[in-house]
Amino acid sequence: MSKKVVLTGDRPTGKLHLGHYVGSLRSRLEMQDSDDYEMFVMIADEQALADNARNPEKVRGSLLEVAMDYLAVGLNPDKTTIFVQSQIPALYELTFHYMGFINHGRLSRIPTLKDDIREKGFEKELPMSWFTFPVSQCADITAFGAHLVPVGADQLPVIELDREIVRAFNQQYGQILVEPEGLAPSGIAQRLPGIHGPNDKMSKSLNNGIYLSDSSAVVKEKVMQMYTDPDHVKVEDAGKIKGNVVFIYLDVFAPDGPKVAAMKKQYQQGGLGDVAVKKYLIEVLENLLNPIRARRAEFEKNPEQVRDILRAGSLKANQVANQTLAKVRAAIGLNYFG
Repeated sequence: MSKKVVLTGDRPTGKLHLGHYVGSLRSRLEMQDSDDYEMFVMIADEQALADNARNPEKVRGSLLEVAMDYLAVGLNPDKTTIFVQSQIPALYELTFHYMGFINHGRLSRIPTLKDDIREKGFEKELPMSWFTFPVSQCADITAFGAHLVPVGADQLPVIELDREIVRAFNQQYGQILVEPEGLAPSGIAQRLPGIHGPNDKMSKSLNNGIYLSDSSAVVKEKVMQMYTDPDHVKVEDAGKIKGNVVFIYLDVFAPDGPKVAAMKKQYQQGGLGDVAVKKYLIEVLENLLNPIRARRAEFEKNPEQVRDILRAGSLKANQVANQTLAKVRAAIGLNYFG
């Protein structure tokens, strides 16, 4: 049985945090080690430039940081093709060919895009590069024949638009492109909250994240700031579990379920303080992050090795994308001169 192709990636606008680990990196590691999938992981620098065109240093400066986070968590370039979006010229031409199969009104109705435009303050001055990124994403996906695209639940409407483009193209030119399927995480992986409260998603822009590269001291400082139960003033007071960010994290990261269950019971009855719970969370996170930090430190010593990995991955990705582009050009009939 042939492997299913998976395409996923991240925008290089800063280092990756625990939200990325829970929402995508952990599942990528599982897919990477499965015989059922072929993995392409893209550092989406062009998509990052779509809303950072006047601040390209932010994107350029984050490229190796994201790559080192990938390698530190265990993405293996011998098993997973890690590449840089801007180094694949075929993606630009594919994007242009797909533009003819979608209109302004359909793009305007994507709820995710409308939310992004509002959050970024683009109502009056909307960069066309941002408005058309769903079409560019369709090029990214189809260039590698991806069957599965792991995304957040809020991105599923964008994947549905990409599916519409693929169907329209194939209806016009034959079964050239693979129609992708969005794969959204379930449970807490959909939305790991930031340290300041349960209602805010962990986000670089909100400065409420714990990063994979944070030192032990920084992790401790951030955990000790975590939102718990504001009414749990004294150790002997009964505390609430719902909305308590520390217990949300323990549910996600603690390997010892029975211990967490016992702590929850004692916390709700009274007699367990926030500091004790936070100290246990620090221990749990350190067990996860220590080996990641150690691997990252080795790559930080040799950034040229990281560049070589990205260069090799981009060369491989380029070959695959060029094969798709050749099929598309032939189907359209652009091979005028043989």
